[in-house]
Amino acid sequence: MCDASDSSHQWRSWLAEHANRFHLFARQQSRSEADAEDLLQDALVETWTRCDGQVPPPAMVYATIRRRAIDRARQMDARERREQSDWHVQDLWELPEVDERADLEALLAAVLELPADQQEVVYLRTWGGLSFKEIAAAVGAPLPTVASRFQAALKRLKSNLIECWS
Repeated sequence: MCDASDSSHQWRSWLAEHANRFHLFARQQSRSEADAEDLLQDALVETWTRCDGQVPPPAMVYATIRRRAIDRARQMDARERREQSDWHVQDLWELPEVDERADLEALLAAVLELPADQQEVVYLRTWGGLSFKEIAAAVGAPLPTVASRFQAALKRLKSNLIECWS
């Protein structure tokens, strides 16, 4: 599988020939330039190790980049889910004065029922004091999307709280 010579010259020549293509593929498979560079480095080290220091076949490098990109995306998604589930609203938000403990609990429950993207926009707009333009830049979403998330969140909160307090 790995039948190329292990001379340093051949390795450098092979890398010069393929590096740009590997990098382009890694960039296409990743969420950022930094992730692409990490993917490429990890894939090259892994395939070089698997081939006992021999020049690996390009197909093996491409497959390794792809597999590592999938693994990295899964790790990032799991981390985001974990961080969302660890969110303690009472610790992060400065809550308005609420006369009764039941009202405070209802408000917190209603906010936590919002989808994660709506919770984020409500927090940044209401308690973070950011403009919609600043929120759009912070979350990497278009301005109309941020505004519609906020509007949908307010509508849902109003509906949930009216039911609760009626």
